[in-house]
Amino acid sequence: MHKGRVVFGAMDEVIFGTAAAEAIVGQLDRLGTTRAFLMVSGTLNRETDEIEKIRMALGPRCVGTFDAMPAHTPRAAVIAASEQARAAGADLIVTVGGGSITDGAKAVQICLANDIRSVEGIDRVRAHKGGTPAMNPPTVRQISVPTTIAGGEFSAIAGVTNEGTKVKERLAHPLVMPRAAILDPALTVHTPEWLFLSTGIRAVDHCVEGICSRETHPYADAQAIKGLSMLAQGLPRVKADADDLDARMDCQIGTWLSMGPLSSGVPMGASHGIGYVLGAVFDVPHGYTSCVMLPSVMRWNKSVNAERQALVSAAMGQPGQDAGDVLDGFIRGLGMPRSLQDVRIGPEHFDRIAAQAMGTPWVPRNPRQIDSPAQLREILVMAA
Repeated sequence: MHKGRVVFGAMDEVIFGTAAAEAIVGQLDRLGTTRAFLMVSGTLNRETDEIEKIRMALGPRCVGTFDAMPAHTPRAAVIAASEQARAAGADLIVTVGGGSITDGAKAVQICLANDIRSVEGIDRVRAHKGGTPAMNPPTVRQISVPTTIAGGEFSAIAGVTNEGTKVKERLAHPLVMPRAAILDPALTVHTPEWLFLSTGIRAVDHCVEGICSRETHPYADAQAIKGLSMLAQGLPRVKADADDLDARMDCQIGTWLSMGPLSSGVPMGASHGIGYVLGAVFDVPHGYTSCVMLPSVMRWNKSVNAERQALVSAAMGQPGQDAGDVLDGFIRGLGMPRSLQDVRIGPEHFDRIAAQAMGTPWVPRNPRQIDSPAQLREILVMAA
């Protein structure tokens, strides 16, 4: 008998297929906010007119723009953005960009609500072994227009990198989930191909680890299986024709669906756990971590969940094939890296990666039980 709990997050709506500027104005009207602070991609702001179009549409309701968020959301940039938003008297944060910007704005919400003004101050609100500390709930909320497809806009968790320790730490509160996500495929045309496709594999990883979890349920399966099917068809079409907006939209909707398991309480597994460490310690881009780890994790897990893995192959249009092989071929076909060597990580680092990954929230909930770093090392050797 199934047992579980599905929590519907604090997002009000998802708008797809409407131009971003028009949809953002509609959200300010709906929410009754008048002081929008933009946190945006530096590239989009400097090299395209997309952000200017949004500023023009908002007019005096735009009170500032922050466009200096590096990858992996370092603490110092979160504090800089918080100070600027506070000084501007923002009543809504609007993000236009990739996951680091989406996560950065979530962290800014927490900093504003809890009067955090220094890098060290973030220690007061970050999650730790004991759970999430008590904090004031965010009152300045966010809406997000993602330009990559890792799906972070659908979660209530931000990953913020502590530059001192090189660890990606969790900041979380139910209200940091954006009030709305706006999916506009036209904005993703400016995203570098490697970034769009690799974050697409991140979304595939959400689907796959959700489907393969010991703790999944029918609600999560329905979204993850459909999402995986849309991503498996859409990503190669984007690779073949960068201007195919229908294919991009399919990838964006597939990504939204890919977050169904995670947002309804289904844990991820070792691919996500190891990926956290590769990102924070070795600066491997978020999507690439899934490209290099997911097939090996599937092969290592197969002895305990072959029947769940069969659902993955079927959703990807290759029923009866080995899911690890299907994913391996799919990722290679998109021209993405397929080994740790491809992202310049040699075996001399495996012990450190294995030890640190044991401390992530996902490794203990991997479908095949992982009791020691030695087992993680087996997966790393397979992915070498």
